[in-house]
Amino acid sequence: MHTPPFRLAQPSRLKLSGDELTSTGIRAADPCCTPAKPAPSNRRRTRLAELDGHLHCSIIGTCLSTHELRKLVPRFMGLDGRDTSDLEIHHSAVELASEGGAGAKALHKLLDEHYAAAIRRFDKAADDIDLLKLWDEALKNGDIPPAYWALMTHPFATMTVRQKAFGELHMLSHLVGAANRADIRRLVALEEENTALKEKIERQQSRLQTLNTQRDASIAALNQQIAQLTVQTVRQTPADSTGFEAEMQRLRDRLAEADQQVALHTSRREAAEQRALQEQHAMLALLQSRDRALALLKQVQSECDALERATVDAAHTANDIGTQRASLDSVRGKRIIYVGGRPGSNTALKRLVTAAGGDLVVHDGGLEDRKGLLAAALPGADVVVFPVDCIDHDSMNTLKRVCERYQIDYHPLRTASVASFVELMARLHPGHLAQPGNAPPSAFCLRHG
Repeated sequence: MHTPPFRLAQPSRLKLSGDELTSTGIRAADPCCTPAKPAPSNRRRTRLAELDGHLHCSIIGTCLSTHELRKLVPRFMGLDGRDTSDLEIHHSAVELASEGGAGAKALHKLLDEHYAAAIRRFDKAADDIDLLKLWDEALKNGDIPPAYWALMTHPFATMTVRQKAFGELHMLSHLVGAANRADIRRLVALEEENTALKEKIERQQSRLQTLNTQRDASIAALNQQIAQLTVQTVRQTPADSTGFEAEMQRLRDRLAEADQQVALHTSRREAAEQRALQEQHAMLALLQSRDRALALLKQVQSECDALERATVDAAHTANDIGTQRASLDSVRGKRIIYVGGRPGSNTALKRLVTAAGGDLVVHDGGLEDRKGLLAAALPGADVVVFPVDCIDHDSMNTLKRVCERYQIDYHPLRTASVASFVELMARLHPGHLAQPGNAPPSAFCLRHG
């Protein structure tokens, strides 16, 4: 979930030290007039199940690996650890943490065992200001998972402290997305380098094969000369024995030199074969990464094409009142429920659907609107749509249960953008597949892969 589940704390509301109060022009109260800070009556660390449900997703995704969750979650949820997708495992772990019980206790125990050292380090904090200092040090060192768990369950972790840590962790996820785009550019450069290396290895292998053939021919010729000289030696007189020994020594030296050349070329050939094997593994990894990038690119191109068609239809409609919007024909006369998303894009979607003759009802999933209104608004809807990057787990579960109960079609969107919504509406249109130039619908499920 990318949208914060609560309003982030303002810097002015945080506690300031004495030096910071002086620098801002605020005069600190005298120690004699300042009431003593009451000692916390309960020094117990907060349990995982006691935390706000919106924090469970970030804690599970940051502090526990998929391998660890695959060993623990199936014991409580009855899932198949091998065939279940990583997203389903993560989703089930968040449900366990929210429900409490034995599953939440097992997750809490696993986190405490992994990050015992960080918990002991954070226990030295005397108040929430010291707690934030330890958190800032962990951000600078890059040791985020242990510090995040120790801070969220610390006795002095107030709502302001948790909001600050959640917001900084949220911004780190955006930095990771920007790094992924740079990886795609590096992938193209690596593919070109890999092609050049393959051609170089093929040339080296061809050269080594030629050298091996020449070596075998040289050894055969030397053996034949040795045999001929041996026969001649038997027939020659003892007076020629000195010259024969010199010739034999010369041939032995040439044979030793040939053996050294063979050993050198053999070592080079083995090194070249090992390098070729490594390059093949690297090439397979690059091909897999390229396929994933191409699949994402294909989906984005399909969304861009749908958005462009909708824009052109909108221009024609503005010039000719009788022209129909073929890209949004599927929404005419229908009631569409849109759950989640962002306020800016939701307003644009509502205008598009209204202009096409449809009715779009927007529910933010529970941030501003009551969750009870979501279940009440779904009956009577023709289509339910939700973006997977801007909706919480509880709203997604509610959507699935109610839609299956009332047999309402629901469709996930890749993002909360206008392009994703327009592409889905164009794909739902009956004549979409028959039009030339339309990209085929993606067979990629945004939730299960």
